Amino acid sequence: MRTLIDSPFPVLGVAAWSGTGKTTLLAQLLPRLRADGLVVGVIKHAHHSFDIDKPGKDSYQLRQAGAAPMLIASRQRFALMQETPGQEEPDLSQLLALMTPHRPDLVIVEGFKAWPIPKLVLYREGIGDSAIVSDEWVQAVATNGPSPVVLGATVVHLNLDDIEAVAQWVIGWVNDQSHTVAF
Repeated sequence: MRTLIDSPFPVLGVAAWSGTGKTTLLAQLLPRLRADGLVVGVIKHAHHSFDIDKPGKDSYQLRQAGAAPMLIASRQRFALMQETPGQEEPDLSQLLALMTPHRPDLVIVEGFKAWPIPKLVLYREGIGDSAIVSDEWVQAVATNGPSPVVLGATVVHLNLDDIEAVAQWVIGWVNDQSHTVAF
C-alpha cells in the first residue's frame, strides 16, 4: 500500500483515542523491537503546547531572542527546537524528513490519525469512537476484546494485551515493507 508520503523507511502510525494506551504499548514494544535489531524512531503528536526548554537556561534565552532553530547538544543527547508560529498542525512529511539522516528501520508515528499512512489502530471498549477501526489505511487492529466492527480481509486482529504478538506483527510488517519499492 502506497502512502502519500515519500519515505526511505517504513512509517507506521499508531492511532487510538486518548486513554487507550498508545504510549504504554509503545513503551513495551520499543525494547522488544530493539532486541530484534530494529532501529525505531518515534514521532509523537502533541495536541497542546509544550516546551522542553526551561526559562532561565541559555538555550531558552537564545530561542526567545530569535534563534530559529535552536539546537542544544551534549555528549549524551541533542535537542532541536523550532518555533512554528501560525502553523495549525505539524507537517508529518517535514518531520519524517528530519528522521532520514538517522536511517531508522522504522518510524512509528503516534497520533496523526488523519494522515494517509499505514496504521496499527488500538481500541478499548468504551473509549472513543469505533469508527477509527474502519480507516482505509488500517493494517492491524489491537483490541482488548472482539473487534467493534467487521475487519477487512487484509486487516489483522491482535490482542492489545499480548505485546509479543503485537511485536511479531510489527516485525513482519516491517519485513514486508522492505520488499516494496516505495512507501
